[in-house]
Amino acid sequence: MTNDIHPTAVIGDNVVLGKNNKILAYTVLQGPLTIGDNNIIGPHVVIGSPGQDTRSPRYDSSRSVISIGNNNIIREFTAIQKPCYKKITLIGDDVFLMQSVHIPHDAILENKVVITPMCVLAGVTTVLEGANLGMGCSIHQYTIIGQYSLVATGAAVVKNVKPFSRYVPGKSLSVNTYAINKFGYEQYNDEISKYVINNILPKSDSVVSIVEKYKKLHVDSKRSEY
Repeated sequence: MTNDIHPTAVIGDNVVLGKNNKILAYTVLQGPLTIGDNNIIGPHVVIGSPGQDTRSPRYDSSRSVISIGNNNIIREFTAIQKPCYKKITLIGDDVFLMQSVHIPHDAILENKVVITPMCVLAGVTTVLEGANLGMGCSIHQYTIIGQYSLVATGAAVVKNVKPFSRYVPGKSLSVNTYAINKFGYEQYNDEISKYVINNILPKSDSVVSIVEKYKKLHVDSKRSEY
């Protein structure tokens, strides 16, 4: 199938589109940019502007790459910016970015991430699979948001967030039971709860692999954790 591109959309050089994408009105795509299949983007979305970096606000971004996977929805007034320090800004598959979301330079968003309206991510953040960011929250630079976690509406996140947890400012971490049920981890509920609340490491391979991936990124980030 061909792509459906609104006549007011601006497609720059070095933009590679897959199949069956809808590029809606007044959306701007600037390369180097690769977009997969079955995405809905716009209206008024900007993808491929330089990262907003105070150390080098006019850096040469002509070779800075953004990659976007398949089956994503990127709603109106969202911005996705080019990397400054790493090779790529990356959006995976089945990601839902709602209205007016800011995706910064060097961000990594894994599959099935949901970011709700007016969330702001700072540079070099990583949002792991299935995480959900509540409306209007803000994420500090270099932060790791763990798999299947939930960040509360309006939260200012300055530490890493553990997998399967719910972060609400001023409260102890709780378990994101919604994600456990949604993504099919019900049988591991007990060990997930012990991990989130008491920091007891899980034993089942399916959960261990999730925690180990997060913990490596957490250690490498040199940030503290909720």
